[in-house]
Amino acid sequence: MTAQLRPSIFPALRYRDADAAVAFLTDAFGAREKAVYRGEDGAIQHAELALGNGLVMLGQYAEAGWLGGESPRPLAGTVSIYVVIDDPDAHHATAAAAGATIVRPLQDTDYGSREYSARDIEGNLWSFGTYDPYVT
Repeated sequence: MTAQLRPSIFPALRYRDADAAVAFLTDAFGAREKAVYRGEDGAIQHAELALGNGLVMLGQYAEAGWLGGESPRPLAGTVSIYVVIDDPDAHHATAAAAGATIVRPLQDTDYGSREYSARDIEGNLWSFGTYDPYVT
């Protein structure tokens, strides 16, 4: 991503255990805590985790409120997150060692990327690779 470009889309996830999710995403996927805001009950209401030049937001699932509704069911959804990284082999090794469920092994693609896919502790699908849509 060039210096002039800045993300304007930020994935936002709800987790049944947001504290465990933050710990896992930092340990397994190399995310860095940018901000964590907690409610009066101590639960994470909103967290921002940096991944490369991007940012993912997350919070604790609650049945009530405007973000309420059904409990998160990532395996029933079609949404996934793709993160551009420089060294997929090292990233894959770290994720696997931290307990990520690898669902697509490291591979070289027809479109010139080296990448893999894994599920986090609650089943959300994450892919990591060298494909960068900003680079021609």
